[in-house]
Amino acid sequence: MIVKSLELMDYRNYSQLNMEFHNGTNILYGENAQGKTNILEAIYLCGTAKSHKGSKDKELIMLEKEEAHIRIMIEKNEIPHRIDLHLKKNKSKGVAIDGIPIKRQGELFGMLNLVFFSPEDLYLIKSGPSERRKFIDLELCQLDKIYLYNLTNYNKTLVQRNNLLKQISYKRELLDTLSIWDMKLIEYGTSIIESRYQFIEHLNELVKEIHKRLSGGKEELRIQYEPNVKKENFEDKLRKSLERDMALKMTNVGPHRDDLTFLFGTLDIRKFASQGQQRTVALSLKLAEIELVKSVIKQNPILLLDDVLSELDRKRQTHLLNSIGDIQTIITCTGLEEFISNRFDYNKIFHVVAGTVVGEN
Repeated sequence: MIVKSLELMDYRNYSQLNMEFHNGTNILYGENAQGKTNILEAIYLCGTAKSHKGSKDKELIMLEKEEAHIRIMIEKNEIPHRIDLHLKKNKSKGVAIDGIPIKRQGELFGMLNLVFFSPEDLYLIKSGPSERRKFIDLELCQLDKIYLYNLTNYNKTLVQRNNLLKQISYKRELLDTLSIWDMKLIEYGTSIIESRYQFIEHLNELVKEIHKRLSGGKEELRIQYEPNVKKENFEDKLRKSLERDMALKMTNVGPHRDDLTFLFGTLDIRKFASQGQQRTVALSLKLAEIELVKSVIKQNPILLLDDVLSELDRKRQTHLLNSIGDIQTIITCTGLEEFISNRFDYNKIFHVVAGTVVGEN
């Protein structure tokens, strides 16, 4: 899987941009706030229809413009494809694959498999549960269309149930209709729980050896899935939580409250590991994510590294860059010193300055 080229029009700080990428390592360097991350964000949008920052479509459009366009040319299984995104300030985005508009943005998932690694990911271990759920969901949605379907419908059902809980507070007769949403929540939720168990089991098989190498054999990492409810007791817990749900006007049990725990043996890394150890775990997790995608889709994903090298010491930088030699990688950084001093291989360099990109030899 390869990104061949990217075109932007009126996107963020780019009025017009055309870029062609190398199949190997591509470096985008320049000072902060020049537009390097915007390029990675545009590529990510073409794979997921969402900004990795959570930005709304209207925030992606250049100031004083009403719409923006993104076009990306990719090669998958040696077959070329084109993905077009049409962003509008006051309407839903339009998405087309090979010139054919798609009805649901979820159809985009799986066309372009991406692994995004940013400095924020280094804090995944000690951040809130929502970030760890996001990590699971983004990967599973790219790899499993059924999971995407179940998650989308679960979230819609959750919104409907929460709205109904608010209405019940002043229309008690609506309580009888709650069971309809409960059954749907259980139906989609149990499938999500099962998929997450399988995902973490697969990830553990990969991350164990990767982390052992990174830590010099000193640490054995294990990821533990912490479901808020289990498949067999979801219905019972939902029923027992009814009074609390009505009081708080929100659903308090379900996979939307799941979490992950990272362990060295029986020690919770969040509580007992140093910041350096936590960063090593986050790096191991990303490297395992790459290997998991490879094993599922039988080809390499695209790796997007957003200024993450500056946050890693030389040992971790070396391990990361040595692990991605056969993967197309697009890296942002403020300077080339680390690559030159460490003699890391790279294939194409772009200098980014205030919304302009210049290729260099």
